[in-house]
Amino acid sequence: MQIIAHDPARFTDLPDYPFAENWLPIDLGDGLTARMHYLDEGPKDAPPLLLFHGEPSWSYLYRKMIPLLVDAGFRCLAPDLIGFGKSNKPDDPSFYTYARHVDWLKQWRNAVVPDIAGLFCQDWGGLLGLRMAGQEPGRFAFVVASNTFLPTGGGKASPGFLAWREFAKSSPEFRIGGIMHRGCQSGLSPEEIAAYDAPFPDEASKAGARAFPQLVPIEDDKDGVADNIAAWQGLAGFDKPFLTLFGEDDPVLGQTAPLLTSRIKGAAGQPHAMLPKCGHFSQEDHPRALSDGVIAMARKAGFLV
Repeated sequence: MQIIAHDPARFTDLPDYPFAENWLPIDLGDGLTARMHYLDEGPKDAPPLLLFHGEPSWSYLYRKMIPLLVDAGFRCLAPDLIGFGKSNKPDDPSFYTYARHVDWLKQWRNAVVPDIAGLFCQDWGGLLGLRMAGQEPGRFAFVVASNTFLPTGGGKASPGFLAWREFAKSSPEFRIGGIMHRGCQSGLSPEEIAAYDAPFPDEASKAGARAFPQLVPIEDDKDGVADNIAAWQGLAGFDKPFLTLFGEDDPVLGQTAPLLTSRIKGAAGQPHAMLPKCGHFSQEDHPRALSDGVIAMARKAGFLV
């Protein structure tokens, strides 16, 4: 197996992405090490906010939200998951597991943001972040979730997700920028599509993106079911502000918000919303509404003045 480093030449002059690079070595297991890239914007002593991306995006997805959130008083931290963005990419799809992704992200969080933090998560950012919040609820001040869930088997999934999983597995063409463009209601410019393509110059670099949909624990025999069931015990009792802002035009996860709001204590009485003209990648379609939701929950939690 090879571990692919990013090509800096592919990341020059990205539109609306003026952020400084930050890096952390991650123990991948099996004696392997990788570099994880992340954004760290805003004053170091400001309330930290974790911004977790999903599939098949990277921290570029948060370029519209970060300036709004920094202006509101946050320190914004947005990692590129291993296999995505500027982070290193093992080229073997079978090397990626749910448990490893959680471990890699926890290594980053423990090193960079060990104290209590707020969380915004979407897609696989939620499958990772919600599990972490369920396992260690005391380390999170509030949560805002968009187009995500924490599945525990049962064999139920939307037709949109099942179609996406099969496409990611078997489609001979897997163009990340085009996928991102189709997942937005507002659309992307050619330059933005190229920015989403930048981390993935060839098939080997897409191993993590190909693998992610196959790892979702929908079926009872999938790895991760038992861990998510255990995490739900802590997540259900999470009594700090928990808000869902989902896209009404998301065919993959747009209908899962009630599965979160009905089970999580801190979700009661919050102004949950289905955002109009909003696809799967809500950060592209409604950055202001999502940022306002984060700010409101942080203030309600007493985390942000």
